[in-house]
Formats: sequence, structure tokens, C-alpha cells
Amino acid sequence: MAENTSPAQAPEGQKPKGNKKRLFIFLGIGIVVLSVFGYIKISGMGHETTDNAQLDAMITPVRNIVPGFVTEIQFEDNQQVKKGDTLVQIDDTDYKTRVALAEAALESARAQLEVAKSGVNVARSNASASTYSSQAAKDNIVAAQARYTRFEKEMARLERMQADGAATQQQIEATRAELEAAKGQLDVIKRQAEASTSQAAGARSQAEGQTSQISLAMAMLKQRESELQLAQTQLHNTSIVAPFDGIISKRSVQMGQYLQAGTPICSTVDFMHLWVSANFKETQIEDMRPGQVVEIRVDAFPSAKVMGKVESFGGATGAKFSLLPPDNSTGNFVKITQRVPVRIAITESPQDLAGLLMPGLSVSVDVHTK
Repeated sequence: MAENTSPAQAPEGQKPKGNKKRLFIFLGIGIVVLSVFGYIKISGMGHETTDNAQLDAMITPVRNIVPGFVTEIQFEDNQQVKKGDTLVQIDDTDYKTRVALAEAALESARAQLEVAKSGVNVARSNASASTYSSQAAKDNIVAAQARYTRFEKEMARLERMQADGAATQQQIEATRAELEAAKGQLDVIKRQAEASTSQAAGARSQAEGQTSQISLAMAMLKQRESELQLAQTQLHNTSIVAPFDGIISKRSVQMGQYLQAGTPICSTVDFMHLWVSANFKETQIEDMRPGQVVEIRVDAFPSAKVMGKVESFGGATGAKFSLLPPDNSTGNFVKITQRVPVRIAITESPQDLAGLLMPGLSVSVDVHTK
């Protein structure tokens, strides 16, 4: 009987065809894997990407500055407004009255200043007149003193002449009378000079006091001007206006509502100046620099081509800005890759997306680092 030859018993040097086929399959898979890995590696060089990003914009809460009742509301939720558009009007009756009172007080202060200036002019004139009178009194003292001295010498001469029998008693008595009259006149003039000097000093003091009144009146005038400016500012603030061009959202005011100062009314979104807030891993920022080109893909509009550039890096990692920052000094430390906030300016976006892009939309960014 002839022996059966099985594949396991095939002659030496003859390999089964199935082994070769499997070998080629494994080699092909390996080549494909290496090619894909190499493509990914090469294409990823010079790029840093993340989908931990979103559109951002300035959102400003609008609040009233002065209290009062709401008399007009001139906007609706999600309405587009221009800078300076009136949003809410507060009852301004009391504030107009305050302006009128402040204007009247200012006019009164101006009148008081003019009165003080006139009083200073009168006081200065009186002081000058008193000074001239005092000087004239001093000059009169000199003349009276000279007259008294002359009669005093004449009396002494007559007394010597009387001793020699050359002068009569009548001459001596007449001269003595003149001497006493000159002395009395001198005393009167001296008292008048003292009174004039005191009056001049008082007039000068009064003039100085009136000058101080001018300073006081000027200070009061400045105070009244400030009060008027404050009243006018408060009246102006009864009209609450849009701080910039944007969209009004989150309306929280009703007609007739009484608003305390600082009550939130709505929020204004500056949709014309958007940027991207992206959070990159700390291991990704080695080659990233401000000014590098960024491709931005908006999840809501995946086919739109939006371009930007790296503008700046955050001052600290996101964890440091959290409500409870991590404390790595504890014993149970676990190292976690941190995220670094990066601000990306939008430099180019399709015209058909104008007004559609809004803060909070998710985006993916690709930074060209090479």
C-alpha cells in the first residue's frame, strides 16, 4: 500500500504557501502603520492645536447711577444698539429742580463776590483817606511844636530883659498867654494825631478783613459751581445710554420700577470686537510666540475659514485664577498638566458670519509655530 504524504511531512526546503501570505500581510500592515504615524508626525510638526477654546468678547453690565422711577424703556432684549443710544429714562423732575436751585445759589454767590469786591474798594479808599489825615495831623504837630518852641524862647528872652529893666510886665504876660495857648494847641493836635493814627490802623484792618471776605466769597462761588456741575451731571445720568455699539441682552427692568443706584438693567455685548480664549497645555507653549498665525474652526460653522494671530499669554495658569487655587505643598501632591490661557485675535472672518459669531461659541485652534 502506498504511503500518504501530509503537509507536515512535506520534503525539507519546501515552505507552505500560507506562511508566505501571512508574512506579506503583516509587512503591509506594518508599512501602513508606519506611513500613517510618519504622516501624522510630519504634519504635526510646527503646529499646536486644542479644542479647549471659545469665542470671547467684552460684556458690560449697564447700571443706573442715580436713583429714581423708570419712565421710559427704549430697547428690547437682543436689540442691536449704537453707542450713546438711550436705553432707559429715569424720572428727572427732582433733578431739574436741583439744577435750578444750584443755578440760583450760584448767582447769589456771584453777587456776594461783587459786594465783597465793592466793600474792599470802599475800605481801601477809607484806609487811604485815614492815612492822609494821620499824616496831616503829624505835620500839624510839627507846626504846633515849632510855634510853641518860638513862644517858649520869646518868654525866656523877655524874662532876661525884665531883669535888666528892658521889658515890661505887660509884654511878659502877653507872651505867657501866647505860650500857654501854643501849648494847648500842641496838646490838642497830638491827641488828634493819635486818633487819626488809630483810625487809619482800623481802616487798614477793615480793608484787610474785606479782602478776606473776597477769598471767602470766591471759595463759596467755587462750591456753588461744583454743586451746579454735580446737579447737571445727575440730571444727565437720568438718561441711561449704551456704552458702545453692541447687542443688548438680559433685560431686567420694568416700567415704573424704582431703581436704586447701581441696579443692573441689562448687559451690552460688544460683538464687533471678538477674540478667542484658548487654554493650551503647558507642554504645548514651548514654541508659541505672540504674532504667530492661527487657524480657527468654529464648531457652529465648521466650513467657515476664520484666521487669527496669537496676541498674548495669560499672567498665570487657569488653576491660579480659580476660586480655590491648588496648594502643592501638601503631602498628597499629584502632578497635573496645567493649562495656560492664550488670547488669540481674529484677523479675518467671512462676511456672511457678521453678526452670527458670539461669545461662548466653541472653537478649535491650530497655531502655526514654525
